Amino acid sequence: MQSKAKTVEAYLAELPADRREALEAVRKVILKNLDKDYEERMGYGMMGYAVPHRVYPAGYHCDPKQPLPFAGLASQKQAMSVYLMSTYMTPAEFKWFTTAWAKTGKKLDMGKSCIRFKKVEDLALEVLGEAIRRMPAKRYIAEYEKNLAKTKSGRERLAATRKMAEAAAQSNPKRDTKSDNKSGLGKSAPPSKRPSKKPAKKKEPATGRGRE
Repeated sequence: MQSKAKTVEAYLAELPADRREALEAVRKVILKNLDKDYEERMGYGMMGYAVPHRVYPAGYHCDPKQPLPFAGLASQKQAMSVYLMSTYMTPAEFKWFTTAWAKTGKKLDMGKSCIRFKKVEDLALEVLGEAIRRMPAKRYIAEYEKNLAKTKSGRERLAATRKMAEAAAQSNPKRDTKSDNKSGLGKSAPPSKRPSKKPAKKKEPATGRGRE
C-alpha cells in the first residue's frame, strides 16, 4: 500500500522506529552525493529524487506533468527498497554497480532497478553513494533520452514532450539578460538615455527670437 504522506518528513514519521532509522541512514547517503539539479520529493507513494521541470521541462514521458524520476526510497510490506533508475537504463552503470557491490562481500538482492534490504547493514552504502554521485542530472537526462529514442513510440513521445515544453517556455518566457546582451537583443532599451542631446542641437538656430 502506497503512503499518502505529502512530505518526506511526514512519510518518515509514520514508520516504525527501526525502519525510520534505516531509511534515514540511506537518505543521508543519497543527499550527500546527490547533484544539485535533482530535488527530493514525495512521488509514487515513496520518497523520491527527480529532475524537476525547471531543469528538464519535458518531464517524465509517461506523464509529462511529473518530473523525471531518478531514484526512490521506500518502506514496503516485506522489506525496504532503494530504486536506482540509472542502473536500470544504463548497462555500463549496472555492470559497474554489481561489480563494485560484489567486491564488498555483501549479498545484493536486486531486481531491474530495485535493491531490497531488511536492515541498513545489508547495504553497501559506499557503493550506493558512489552510484548516485556518478550520475549528475545532465548525464542522466542524456542517458534517458538516448534510451527513449531507441523505439519509434519513444521517439514520438520524446518529440511530443519537447514540443509541449517549448510551447510552455514561449508562453511564459524568462528573459536571460546576459544572453540578450550577447545577441544584441538587450541593446534596444539604452537609446532612451541619449535623445536629449540630438534634439537640443537642432533647435539652437531657432532660439534667437525667444531671447529678444
